[in-house]
Amino acid sequence: MKKDAFDRRAFLKGAVAGSAAAVTVSMPRSSEAQPAVPAPAGASTAAASTGPTYTWLNPEEAAFIEAVVDHMIPADEHSPKGTDLGLNIYIDRALAGGWGKGDRLYMQGPWKQGVPSQGYQLPLTPAGLYRAGIAAANAACVKTYGKSFDKIGAAERQEFLVALQGGKVAFENGPPARVFFATLYANVMEGMFADPMYGGNRGKAGWKMIGFPGVIAVHYQNIDKYRDKKYPADPVGISDMS
Repeated sequence: MKKDAFDRRAFLKGAVAGSAAAVTVSMPRSSEAQPAVPAPAGASTAAASTGPTYTWLNPEEAAFIEAVVDHMIPADEHSPKGTDLGLNIYIDRALAGGWGKGDRLYMQGPWKQGVPSQGYQLPLTPAGLYRAGIAAANAACVKTYGKSFDKIGAAERQEFLVALQGGKVAFENGPPARVFFATLYANVMEGMFADPMYGGNRGKAGWKMIGFPGVIAVHYQNIDKYRDKKYPADPVGISDMS
């Protein structure tokens, strides 16, 4: 990254290694697992009157997520910006569903310091991690920049996210910052390339960008024909098959 400029897409590539390691950090807190906290009244309304409708995110959280996905995935010659791709909707739906509730996580403890091979070790559901992490991230931004993340400029957002990814930001009252970033980053990537039926990858823009043909698995007849060539077919999603 140059001193006076930054490449947000290059930042995404550089974040992968740190993100993979960060998800293994554990957080010793209470002896009991903390369930996902229900969203406060008004969470189902959009962060702005003309914005999207959210199921789980409250207005402050929605503003944070919208700012993050638009910064990580800016509009350029490759794709629309993150919110136009529905990445914020993908994350909201994931948090409201079984994944956000920790349906497939063991949440009985004990909550001791883990090792990288043990994976996610927090006494928080993913939704609980987001709720605590967003609040802590905004508090850190206010302390550093005087404003919440959604209100600071692009250069400040870049500086903050890079510091968050690199373990240079410590949340005063919240989960491990790198664990939060790693989860957030993974969800942004999922929303970019998951099937559009889940809310993200709107218009199959992510698939088109990388030349992915979609869910149809029978492509063996095209392997030799299009070897080292661009595959020209339009991608097919799950909804296209119904």
